[in-house]
Amino acid sequence: MKVRKELWFGFSLMGLIVLAAIFMLVSVDRIESGHVGLLMLSLVVVAIMLGFPTAFTLMGMGMIFTWLAYNRDTPLTLNLMVQSAFKVMSSDVLISIPLFVFMGYLVERANLIEKLFRSIHLALARLPGALGVATLVTCTVFATATGIVGAVVTLMGLLAMPAMLRAGYSVQVTAGAITAGGCLGILIPPSVLLIVYGATAGVSVVQLYAGAFFPGVMLAGLYILYMIVLAKVKPSLAPPLSAEDRFVPLPPLTQRITRPQGDRHAVIGLLAALKGRANADVPASYLLKQLFVVALPLIVFAAVALWTYRSVTAPLPQELAYENLVRMGEGTTRRSSAGTGLQEPPGTSLPAPGAAGGLAEPPGAGGLAEPPAAGGLAEPPGAGGLAEPPGAGTVAEPPAAAGVAEPPGTGGLAEPPGAGGVAEPAAPGAAGGVAEPPGASAVAEPPGAGEPGSTAAPEARDAPRSFWIGLAMGALALAVFYAVLSFARLEVFKMLLTSFFPLVLLIMAVLGSIVMGLATPTEAAAVGALGGFLLAIAYRQLTLDVVKESVFLTAKTSAMVCWLFVGSAIFSAAFALLGGQELVERWVLSMNLTPIQFLILSQVIIFVLGWPLEWTEIIVIFMPIFIPLLDNFGIDPLFFGLLVAMNLQTAFLSPPVAMSAFYLKGVSPPHVTLNQIFLGMLPFMGIQIVAIVLLYIFPEIGLWLPSVLYAR
Repeated sequence: MKVRKELWFGFSLMGLIVLAAIFMLVSVDRIESGHVGLLMLSLVVVAIMLGFPTAFTLMGMGMIFTWLAYNRDTPLTLNLMVQSAFKVMSSDVLISIPLFVFMGYLVERANLIEKLFRSIHLALARLPGALGVATLVTCTVFATATGIVGAVVTLMGLLAMPAMLRAGYSVQVTAGAITAGGCLGILIPPSVLLIVYGATAGVSVVQLYAGAFFPGVMLAGLYILYMIVLAKVKPSLAPPLSAEDRFVPLPPLTQRITRPQGDRHAVIGLLAALKGRANADVPASYLLKQLFVVALPLIVFAAVALWTYRSVTAPLPQELAYENLVRMGEGTTRRSSAGTGLQEPPGTSLPAPGAAGGLAEPPGAGGLAEPPAAGGLAEPPGAGGLAEPPGAGTVAEPPAAAGVAEPPGTGGLAEPPGAGGVAEPAAPGAAGGVAEPPGASAVAEPPGAGEPGSTAAPEARDAPRSFWIGLAMGALALAVFYAVLSFARLEVFKMLLTSFFPLVLLIMAVLGSIVMGLATPTEAAAVGALGGFLLAIAYRQLTLDVVKESVFLTAKTSAMVCWLFVGSAIFSAAFALLGGQELVERWVLSMNLTPIQFLILSQVIIFVLGWPLEWTEIIVIFMPIFIPLLDNFGIDPLFFGLLVAMNLQTAFLSPPVAMSAFYLKGVSPPHVTLNQIFLGMLPFMGIQIVAIVLLYIFPEIGLWLPSVLYAR
């Protein structure tokens, strides 16, 4: 029987892993428990490549080797399993996984992708490689909304592949664009991969989402740039669209007020039809509806510009705090002749000038008690005179003082010898007032205290230059839009309104609520699930069968992810118990690597692991090994996670276990071979490597947005 090349490759790779494990055990002077842990790791990889379920392979291997590590103590082994499973499943972050998956399945079944692809490729019809660019843009938007790689690649294979092949695109370019664009969903938020990494590495999912946004957009932009350049350099591989493919059919009523090609200016044509004779056969209500659609971008632009202007020019909030007074023990105090400090309790205020009564007392206090070691003693409640210190005959009054103003309800106030009395706050320059801090003209009162009008109203800020630059760029784009708006382009814009913008609004609602701190990932996932329901209702696709199928697939996917977490927790605990983590750490540190060299080594290992393994297996098995090493090299786990997320797309694009290739092959025409799909993936794998290098050279691509939104 003839064995396929893919099987030969898989068996050869498994043989190399087994030989490496045997060589490791033979070459060391003394076999430690850590070597047994590495042997367990090798056996897990081989078992997964043989087709055993990943989650149960991890649990089984972890239980067997834990039992051996505990000297065949079954109760301890079972206790470790229970504790590891409970620790993982008590994580609140995992709640967002089924909600995001449910949102993806609902959006997938709303049949938006056909309208989305059609409208985008008509909007980009004059661009070189328009169909390829439209495929990448559609995949990016749809993958962001669903996050399910298999669904996006399968649907785009059914929809875009026949259109691209019919337009003369080569099989390799077509397959590469569909598979690469479909894989973007595992990087661009809301991504399940980022949730799994965050839960495994202990990194904030919110910051991961903010950090992964620009790298994902950059990678999609590099894909689109490659497609445009390829179509420009080699038009035979990606020919331009024919006039027939660029034709936009017009509604019957619109055809009455324009030419058949639809190249008349829409605004002028609608206004002329509304005012002149041309509206004889066209209802005015129809013309007004079209004018409203035409004016919609202007209305949205004006609303966004006004809201942004009010946000950037709003006065800064004033803190309700003293400006010149400090907390007890931190600043200027009023001192007695004996050297003791007297400071107001937090929350008390000085009386306004001219007010009688002296210093305000804390609530419930009967008078101002002098701290110990002061010259005077506080009078007991209800006493009728001044309490004298031991050995003192009388209480001496300060020279030129007529008396001490007593707080209401007290019999008197003991004064330190030589003190000038408890003075009331006075106007600046007045004698006998409260001592002011150097450079201060008066004791600041909290807003609203004192006399009316004493607190100045906050002033509005000037709009920054960036606002005016953004406003000018938006106005320029709006002017270009209206300058080229023909009736044909108006129909394309209406198609985008019903396909592209609903998905964009859903994505912005989910990501915006997370990134701006309005909602946790779990709450935002619930918003996304509700948005998926509303989209399915709006497109009349929400049936009982659709809901049942979406719920079933969501439960299936969520159960797989949760079992992976449980298996990973048990495996990681066994690996650490055997000393495998310590052995790997000693080996890496003994190489005296620089942070750059460690990053290169780790990314190369992940890149190679992407050939035989999927991203879920790499995250749950190998990330617990890499993460503890980051502190030794001073590497931010957030930045490392962004590199890993971009690198892990190779798990879907790298032969021989490129799952997106098999998804596409299942819906491709018979003449499309698997090798042609693999060849089409290779240029996009090279672009991924370029993107990883750019992210490493310019880490601000991923770290700028989290640093702006969150104090890291």
